[in-house]
Amino acid sequence: MFVSKELRKKNVAEYLLYMWQVEDLLRANDLSVDKVKAALVAPYNLPADGERELLAWYENLIEMMRQEGVKESGHLQINKNVIINLTDLHLRLLKSPKVPFYSAAYYKALPFIVEFRNKSNGRDKGEIENCFDALYMMWLMKVQKRDINAETANATAEIGKFISMLALYFKEDEEGRLNLESED
Repeated sequence: MFVSKELRKKNVAEYLLYMWQVEDLLRANDLSVDKVKAALVAPYNLPADGERELLAWYENLIEMMRQEGVKESGHLQINKNVIINLTDLHLRLLKSPKVPFYSAAYYKALPFIVEFRNKSNGRDKGEIENCFDALYMMWLMKVQKRDINAETANATAEIGKFISMLALYFKEDEEGRLNLESED
């Protein structure tokens, strides 16, 4: 929870990938509060109130996962909302003549996004979610110490550059510093 708050402020892309990891960790612990406490809370040796606060956060996430029917797969609505907000901003950025570098990064990444979408059967998802799926898959492959070919590494690097740029604009937008209106 402490990490998520900081990530949310600093980088929405890292926050979302972290939250997807938390969802998977909760599933790996069978959405059991006792298992989560032993595996995800106790190792930190937090003071009593910190431990209670962290465990309460995990308990709330577990309850939301149960209520929202994402016990085995899928994402919490709070995480889907981040994707929705990023997609809305993405569309606004593409329409604005003020951010040509963003459009260039998007069109450079687009062939990789389409290829990933086709290979992963992600046609029912939007492009931004496909990007996060690709980045999360790459992270999982690294964690599992699986071989990553140069083509996959290059593709996810381009997608990562694009998503990083989107995350920067997202932060600017949240801080009220992003002006996409043309000055005609």
